[in-house]
Amino acid sequence: MARLALLALSTPPQNANNAKSAKEKPMILEMNRKNANFVATKELSYMEYSIYCDETCHLEHDGIPQMALGAVWCPTEEKAGIFKRLREIKVEHGLKPTCELKWNAVSPAKLDYYLDVVNYFFDNQDIHFRSVVVPDKSSLKLQSSSHDSLYYKLYFDLLKTIIDPKASYEVYLDIKDTRGQKKVNNLKEHLNKSVYDFNRDVVKRIQQVRSHEVELVELADFLAGAVCYANRGLSGSKAKLAVIERIRERSGYSLLQSTLYKEEKVNIYIWKSRNN
Repeated sequence: MARLALLALSTPPQNANNAKSAKEKPMILEMNRKNANFVATKELSYMEYSIYCDETCHLEHDGIPQMALGAVWCPTEEKAGIFKRLREIKVEHGLKPTCELKWNAVSPAKLDYYLDVVNYFFDNQDIHFRSVVVPDKSSLKLQSSSHDSLYYKLYFDLLKTIIDPKASYEVYLDIKDTRGQKKVNNLKEHLNKSVYDFNRDVVKRIQQVRSHEVELVELADFLAGAVCYANRGLSGSKAKLAVIERIRERSGYSLLQSTLYKEEKVNIYIWKSRNN
């Protein structure tokens, strides 16, 4: 009996092992969570985006008080599929795949096409849009710089909100003139400095392109044109008003006021002079 009692005392009960396992499982789960968070953070850190920009009513002496800049961006790995789908939508509506999507071409004859483009933009979670609207271009003269220099400063305002220092970007601007590359290079430098990226790893490059050759620059022109038309208070084109109304319905925004600073799908900033 004494020997049996000794064996009983020296053998750990089975439920003690179970208790130990129960304590280890939460610890293992917690480690897995931490590893998952680490992987997610690492993936975010190496995310690459492409940004496509255009502008409307930006000429200094065009007689139009308002102007708008627009930027469309998406993960770089998704851009080929987006280009392909935008071309497919053109073909579905009897257009050539090379036909340029532009705001000034919106008409009743192809209204369904333009509405489908709007719907595709909102249905695709990888595509985002930001616009900077200048309500009165004459206020730019109060900034003690040339109109041309202010044009690139507005691009800085357009892009700085999009840039995340944990990602990297390639930016494509609709070509303004053959002499603009120096200012484009300065814009790249200022954007990198704004996120303390002195190795120039965040904004990898800014390149001028021709809008009719790049579908997402065309989309930037189309959406920026809609925002500018709304802010000009125009009502001459029922087709354009229908497109604007669809954007308002899908976004939940009037397009006439600034959205939240980090709004990701449709981000609007109504620019104000520092003197206001």
